[in-house]
Amino acid sequence: MADGHAVGERAKFREMLEGTKEDWEIIAEHSRIFNKGLAKRVLDHLRLLDGDFGGFPIDRLEHSLQTATRAHRDGRDEEYVVCALLHDIGDTLGSMNHPDVAAAILKPFVSEENLWMVANHGAFQGYYFFEYLGLDKNMREQFKDSPHYQRCAEFCHKYDQAAFDPDYESEPLEFFEPMVERVFSKPKNSMYLKAMKSAE
Repeated sequence: MADGHAVGERAKFREMLEGTKEDWEIIAEHSRIFNKGLAKRVLDHLRLLDGDFGGFPIDRLEHSLQTATRAHRDGRDEEYVVCALLHDIGDTLGSMNHPDVAAAILKPFVSEENLWMVANHGAFQGYYFFEYLGLDKNMREQFKDSPHYQRCAEFCHKYDQAAFDPDYESEPLEFFEPMVERVFSKPKNSMYLKAMKSAE
């Protein structure tokens, strides 16, 4: 029991118009418990990339691990490394807009510059291959006036486009799990942040 409500208790309304303060306290308590498992759910979803090669020299999980490992070994901070790990997590459900999916997952937990980097890395990564698909390799230039342009270009050049080496020894996913747990335990940007803080 927490906040006077049993964990299995449910709200009584049939539509939100009927909701009471007690109903929403019950729902908020369930949310607090559920949110504690977010990092694990994100990691479970990342594992779906295991064995998915998509024609690449390594599978998508290994690409994610390699990208994060390269960033970590280059001395990037924990939040940046987690962004590197999760940058392609949207490949399974958002194959036509995977950067948007990754950015949506990370948005409450990362800085504006890291969020921008993840959200736009697709156009920047295209610099290395778009011409072979009949697309504009300089698509990233539409963002040339952004203060985050160089950060994203560097991410793709040093870590993302370089992370397809079958002989590279990446850290295992378990190495990054505590980092993901820590980053996802401290939301920075959310419409629910005030309510979350008052419940602590």
